[in-house]
Amino acid sequence: MVDDLIHDRNAGIERLLEIMRRLRDPETGCPWDIEQNFDSIAPYTIEEAYEVADAIQRSDWQELEGELGDLLLQTVYHTAMGEEAGHFTFETVVRAISDKMVARHPHVFGDASRDKSADQQSADWEAIKASERAGKAQQGTLDGVAIGLPALLRAFKLQKRAARVGFDWPSTREVLDKITEEAAELVEARDRLSQQEVEEEFGDLLFVMANLGRHLGLDPEAALRAANAKFTRRFEGVEALLAERGKTPVQSDLQEMDALWDAVKASERQKM
Repeated sequence: MVDDLIHDRNAGIERLLEIMRRLRDPETGCPWDIEQNFDSIAPYTIEEAYEVADAIQRSDWQELEGELGDLLLQTVYHTAMGEEAGHFTFETVVRAISDKMVARHPHVFGDASRDKSADQQSADWEAIKASERAGKAQQGTLDGVAIGLPALLRAFKLQKRAARVGFDWPSTREVLDKITEEAAELVEARDRLSQQEVEEEFGDLLFVMANLGRHLGLDPEAALRAANAKFTRRFEGVEALLAERGKTPVQSDLQEMDALWDAVKASERQKM
């Protein structure tokens, strides 16, 4: 019985697939779920991926368990819609990623030697991916870098891809020089040009900053997430100190909050 499967807590992925089929049933399913399509669900997929990353950053393993389930549901959702439209099924998706992992790890699943450095294995991985892109008629160097990625991450990936074919500055010195140049152009644009031109120059500066991260061996997206977390933590500290004075930020001013900010920073350093 189908209901037996749905209520069997040990049925694994088959239970989840059947739950999604029932939710999407045009006659007996959930009206909201029935109305959804790839475009409407895609933002939820991105959001769930970020919530997974957030739980990992906080080392909240119980929360991570739930967030991974939410992310898995997104895959099930998309594959259910793909099956309905005749594009693919959950089984074909699983087969495709399994085939890809086997093909990309010949040193594990084939005859290739495992006696390689991590850097050499990464180079081999990229060579296999390049061969796969060629098979998909993706001939351009930048083909396949997803447009829907967060802009900072996409900038990083575009620059990394271009660097593979030699389009790159030789050292961080040239990148830092370019940042100085772009910052000066932004100041000039702010004082003399239109808002659209200011936005363009600001984008150029962010793009070069992402490249600097790559040259320093840093993930700019991860670095900015850490900066966001630090700002949140310190500002919450400012709010806590204001609360001790019977105030809120609205009842304070920049001078007082800036002094409290410095106090929070000093307290953090003492705990390190």
